[in-house]
Amino acid sequence: MIRAFLFAVLLSPVAALAEVPVNPTPRDQLPNAIIGSAGPLAGQALNYYAANPATTGYLSVPKGNDKKGAVILIHEWNGLTQRIRETADAFAAEGYVALAADLYQGRTGTNRTENMVLVNESLADPDQIIKNLESAVTYLQSRADVNGRVATVGWCYGGGVALSFALGSEHHNGTAIFYGRLVDDPEKLKHLNHEILGTFAELDQGPSPDQVNAFAEALREAGISNDIHIYDEVHHGFWLHVDRNPKTYAGPALHAWNRLRDYLGRTIGVSE
Repeated sequence: MIRAFLFAVLLSPVAALAEVPVNPTPRDQLPNAIIGSAGPLAGQALNYYAANPATTGYLSVPKGNDKKGAVILIHEWNGLTQRIRETADAFAAEGYVALAADLYQGRTGTNRTENMVLVNESLADPDQIIKNLESAVTYLQSRADVNGRVATVGWCYGGGVALSFALGSEHHNGTAIFYGRLVDDPEKLKHLNHEILGTFAELDQGPSPDQVNAFAEALREAGISNDIHIYDEVHHGFWLHVDRNPKTYAGPALHAWNRLRDYLGRTIGVSE
C-alpha cells in the first residue's frame, strides 16, 4: 500500500526541533546514516512547495551563525524514506543546510509495483519536478544561514532527476549523481553550467558501465567538468545502503563519500 503523510503546517517538528552539531566524519569513517546506525532524527518536516501543499520535505540545519552551502537530497524510487532523512542529518553534521525533497506528495512505496506507480506518475509531468526542485532552491537561497550556493544529490530515480534538473534549471551550483538515468548527447549536455559528480556500480545495469562510459565521453565532448567513477564489484544502491553488504560495500562507499565531500567543498563552499 502506498503510504501518504500529510502535514497541515508549513514547518513542523519530526523529532526534537533542534539544530545538528557540526561534526564532520573523519576521512576513514562513513556517516552512521548509510551504515544503518543513525540516531534519532534531528530535523523537521517542511512544506516548501506552495503549489502543492502535500509536498512534504525534510529540513536539517547545522548549528552556527555562519553562512553555509545547501544540499537538496533527491530520493530513490520509493520516496522520501527514513534513510533519506537520516542522510540529510548526516549532511547537516558536515556543515550544510540539507533539504530532502519530496517528489511524491508525501507518499512512499513499499514494493516494486507501488514504486513504479510513483515513478511513472512523477516522470509523466517533468515540468512539475523542475518547479518542485526550483522551489526547494528558492527556499534555501532565501535563508539567512545559506551562502546562496546549492547542490543536488540524488540516488537511483533521484540521480536521473538530479541530472534532468541540472539540464532544466540554471539556479544551482552542483549535481551529484548516484546511479540513475543518464544522457549521452553532447549537445544536450552543453546546457550544464557546473561540474558533475557521478558515482556508479560495475554490477549495475541501470545504468550499465557502458552507459556510464558513454555519459562520461559525452560530458568530455561537451566540455563539462566532471568526476565520474565506476566502482568494481558493487551493485546499484551500494552507497546509500552499505548495511546490505558491509564487507563489500564499505570500502567503495568510503571512497565515494570522500569524493562527494570534496566535490561539495569546491562547489558550494564548505572545505576541510
